[in-house]
Amino acid sequence: MPGNLYLIPTYLSDLNEKSFLSPLVEEVVKNTKYYLVENTRSARRFISSLKTGIVIDDLQFEILDKKTTWDDLYSFFEPIRNGNDMGLMSEAGLPCLADPGNLAVGLAHQTNAKVVPLPGSSSIQLALIASGFNGQLFTFNGYLPIDKGLRIKKIKELEKLASRNHTQLFMETPYRNHQLFEDIIKTCDPDTLLSLASNISGSSEFIRTQSIKKWKNTDIQIHKVPAIFSFGMFS
Repeated sequence: MPGNLYLIPTYLSDLNEKSFLSPLVEEVVKNTKYYLVENTRSARRFISSLKTGIVIDDLQFEILDKKTTWDDLYSFFEPIRNGNDMGLMSEAGLPCLADPGNLAVGLAHQTNAKVVPLPGSSSIQLALIASGFNGQLFTFNGYLPIDKGLRIKKIKELEKLASRNHTQLFMETPYRNHQLFEDIIKTCDPDTLLSLASNISGSSEFIRTQSIKKWKNTDIQIHKVPAIFSFGMFS
């Protein structure tokens, strides 16, 4: 029988502590030796913070990122095929949301390994419920195009969808947050509602929903800070 693939949530910000996590996370980490992670250093630091007493150097980490191929992944899955459990971690929050972890989950299903998602926080989910927008009909669009022309076109498309009470969430690489924000301000109708949630659960957490015309007079500091943007309606 193959082992289990555990989807392990991590902290959303450096401020978080073990108390923010489900006890199940610590229990799984105590008994897991093999991991698929986006960044080995971050994963080791996270596991160390749990203070489980395990020796970090005894653990085996493989990198799963956008460059990972199916051949790589098949090789990484050898422990699971041999009956060992494996943990999957994102850089922050829940794996498989806005990261390539879904590749591993897909292979786990093909390998007949049991996929076990552990409860935890996602910045996408928290941004949605804190926005005041429709939580029954929503779409997470991931990253918008880098090309300015295509990005403006996408912003207009999402604004139109949001005007039908279909909440539209999206994000940007933190160092390009201000560029995206400025494009939104210049492109959207003054009465369009924009929700911005940055550094969720961190010491500088900022969550606000207001019209574009109000955002034009709001001083925000989101450079290099993880943020979720969303268009929607109060209903």
